[in-house]
Amino acid sequence: MTQTISAHDSHAGVKRKYPPRSAVLSWVFFDWAAQPYYTLITTFVFAPYFATHVAATPAEGQASWGFATAAAGLMIALLSPILGAIADAGGRRKPWIAAFGALLVIGSALMWVGRPGDPQVIMPVLIAYIIATLGAEFATVFNNAMMPTLVPPERIGRLSGAGWATGYIGGIICLIIVLGFLAANPDTGKTLFGVKPWFGLDPKMHEGDRIVGPFTGLWFIIFVLPLFFFTPDLAKKTPALGAVREGLRELRETLSTLPQRPALLTFLIANMVYTDALVALFAFGGIYAAGTFGWQTVQIGSFGILLAISGTIGAWLGGKLDDKFGPKRVIACSMLLLLLSIAAILSIDRDRLFFMFPVTPPVPGGKLFGAPAEQAYMVLGFLIGVAAGPLQAASRTLLIRLAPEERITQFFGLFALSGKVTSFMAPLAVSIVTAMTSSQKSGMAVLVVFFTAGFILLMRVEDRRAPR
Repeated sequence: MTQTISAHDSHAGVKRKYPPRSAVLSWVFFDWAAQPYYTLITTFVFAPYFATHVAATPAEGQASWGFATAAAGLMIALLSPILGAIADAGGRRKPWIAAFGALLVIGSALMWVGRPGDPQVIMPVLIAYIIATLGAEFATVFNNAMMPTLVPPERIGRLSGAGWATGYIGGIICLIIVLGFLAANPDTGKTLFGVKPWFGLDPKMHEGDRIVGPFTGLWFIIFVLPLFFFTPDLAKKTPALGAVREGLRELRETLSTLPQRPALLTFLIANMVYTDALVALFAFGGIYAAGTFGWQTVQIGSFGILLAISGTIGAWLGGKLDDKFGPKRVIACSMLLLLLSIAAILSIDRDRLFFMFPVTPPVPGGKLFGAPAEQAYMVLGFLIGVAAGPLQAASRTLLIRLAPEERITQFFGLFALSGKVTSFMAPLAVSIVTAMTSSQKSGMAVLVVFFTAGFILLMRVEDRRAPR
């Protein structure tokens, strides 16, 4: 049965109907459908495979992948606010999700052509990666914008947290499927579970790594369908051409009035800073562990599963805390936990904990995570995941609190812009400091500066609707 609850802000005092739970659950499944793209392709499987087996050298592969990421980020930064403005003027969001979802599927599927050691496939794979990334990011912008129409304001935090948690679970399941049944060690021919790859995938040709592209596309198609079948969309407001003109006009007005919304402007800047730091933390966390402990794919993949599990727990718990205490406090506590975790990580070496306690170093070929330093790193990784989930979920909730409802997609476009426009800065700063000092530890210490700056900026944001 449809809920009827008093709306908020400009519609205060007016009864507003919200869709049934089936519609809300179907919206949540978008995160389940889309998250494996980031888990499998951009973080734990395909990106490392590309850098180490497709490109001529790991350094060239990392650089090429980084340039492609920067190109996609630039396009996302430029186009997200414009597309959001057009969608707000036109009303409907599902057609945009369908169109950009198609780009995600096509780009992901094309990554199958990334044969190892073939220089001719490098450019096609990078182009496919850019296409898929644009699709994933833009579809997410329009999916986020549907949130205020699905639940009352006091439940937005739980909805956002449920979405992130569900996405993390989807990523975990996909990573387990790939590591356990599809991707095998070329030397042994066996997967993490000690079995031969399903479907006769050839370990020598790294078909288990390459299959994550088509697998990601198929997963998205299957699990995004409930959104289109059961989640209602807004009514069409303006024909397409008129929506373009009206949307661009509204975008100019929004940008011109942004300085008059100091809380929103400060939040977008804060989001830009701490999102940069979070991107770098996830980008370099595995690399730092590989350099410090000598971890290989199995250890890094297992570490990824742990991060996803803890992120699920954090997002679910953070959603409840969000509704009770407000998103600003949840974000602030998450950043403090991240700062403490990073500081603790910097105090760990192969043979020493917290700068002063000597421990037995990891042994090559030894028990999985058998050394005390590795175990400490895993505990801290768990805490990072617990903090990262609610940080991201509460950020989009705080945007909904601060932005005017009639232009919510437009502001989600600006939100995406603030998360992408300088997304190269923290990774670049880490790289420069690491190169200058020849120390991974010194490079990672840069993230303390970014999270501290983001925290200070967040404290200046006034959330007038925060619970008292």
